Amino acid sequence: MPDHHVVVVGAGIAGLVSAIDLARQGLKVTVLERAAVPGGKLRQVMVDGAPIDSGPTVFTMRWVFDALFADAGLDFDQAVRLAPLSVLARHAWGAGGRLDLFADAQRSQDAIGVFSGPAEARRFTQFCEQARRVYAALEGPYIRSTRPHMLGISRDLGLGGVATLTGLGPFRDLWRALAKHFHDPRLQQLFGRYATYCGSSPFEAPATMMLVAQVEMQGVWAVEGGMIELARALTVLAQKLGATIRCNAHCESIIIEGGRARGVVLSNGERIDADSVVFNGDVGALSAGRLGKAAVRATPVVPETARSLSALTWSIRARTRGFALTRHNVFFDDDYASEFSDIFRHGRLPAKPTIYVCAQDRDDATELDGPERLLCLVNAPARGDSAPFDAADIASCKRQAFGLMQACGLEIDPHERHCVTTSPSDFERLFPATGGALYGRASHGWMSAFERPDSGSAVPGLWLAGGSAHPGPGVPMAAMSGRLAAATLIADLSSKGRRSKITIPGGASSNLDAA
Repeated sequence: MPDHHVVVVGAGIAGLVSAIDLARQGLKVTVLERAAVPGGKLRQVMVDGAPIDSGPTVFTMRWVFDALFADAGLDFDQAVRLAPLSVLARHAWGAGGRLDLFADAQRSQDAIGVFSGPAEARRFTQFCEQARRVYAALEGPYIRSTRPHMLGISRDLGLGGVATLTGLGPFRDLWRALAKHFHDPRLQQLFGRYATYCGSSPFEAPATMMLVAQVEMQGVWAVEGGMIELARALTVLAQKLGATIRCNAHCESIIIEGGRARGVVLSNGERIDADSVVFNGDVGALSAGRLGKAAVRATPVVPETARSLSALTWSIRARTRGFALTRHNVFFDDDYASEFSDIFRHGRLPAKPTIYVCAQDRDDATELDGPERLLCLVNAPARGDSAPFDAADIASCKRQAFGLMQACGLEIDPHERHCVTTSPSDFERLFPATGGALYGRASHGWMSAFERPDSGSAVPGLWLAGGSAHPGPGVPMAAMSGRLAAATLIADLSSKGRRSKITIPGGASSNLDAA
């Protein structure tokens, strides 16, 4: 195996993690990144001289990284400094009302009791218990394992897991499942938003998406120095283990010879031969021919109608007043269904968007006197390559979004040179062949668990990692995809067969079961 050379295309989280696991097991690894620094979607934008996290901002499931570093003989806490947040998120509605969710479930129950009444507080407890059971059922067979097959899903889940998912209703969407738990529509909005964590609509995402509630209750952390510090720590670890990382190295095509991936060609014409290739990019780029005609057959085409959410974001450095921000804040309008109808049915920016604000200089109790760093985000359709939004569309959405925040009590007064806008078209340029979709394929319908591609592709020697591959988007899930890609590649080399079920050790389910 020391003579087996693996080229990893893309130094996002999944690419770096796969490089770490491959290098740790003695393979020669070269990581190629088109950008100037590793990180992929973990990106920072400089605004008025200040770096602002302008990609993923929520850090959960730290056990994924604890296990990754432990397997390399290191301590994750020594590489990345984390601060646990007691307030998971602060929520506000334009029609009135504010609600904090806490890492302490009892505090959340008490807050919901004040906000919506004691009956809703009791329903919240029942919802948490079901979310816990769903997470426990799926973590091992789904999150830590290669993608399930329809015929084997019952075997993988076991009797307890099958019973848990059957109790949800096999064809029920998240919104209808939430309606069984909550009578207050504001709570349906709050927990329905978890579908957007994988770029989907709560009206079409499967009810299993409620497991995100359990993920957050396991802990949410702030990363000192910003999320980019996670990418930097992974880069250092990969290099320490012997991987070579080359930035400003744009992969033009994947070489396929003799029916197998044999390396890559860079945009400058340089050929890099390899024995295997791990592609850490959106799988849509393969089927669209962005990595050469020979690689088109590697994955099925992702129709534009199947794309996940994109976003319209504003990276801001400005003073705020009137609303006590915490690290994570969400502002809701009064017509949640219209937001997803606008996006997925009509392909337009929402007239009544939900706005997420990450206040990156705050923790649970920080009070600021001066400009602060904010990322403001609204969901948008992924049409950055086919029908880009013009300046008037974007300006109108911004007025609506900032108007809602103002109605909730938050005043932001950014000077335009202290605000950087990123549209779906900009995300398309950053992540080609996506239209700006940030989460791969939308998780709509109960079949979505089987539609996201596995670590293996239709081209021998070409492996897949990243948020568009199984188990899905989000920082910890992308990291897990990188581990699965490395494990399936190693299993293939070890003649154990790439079709065998592979499960990454570790996880949080054992602790949940014991609780």
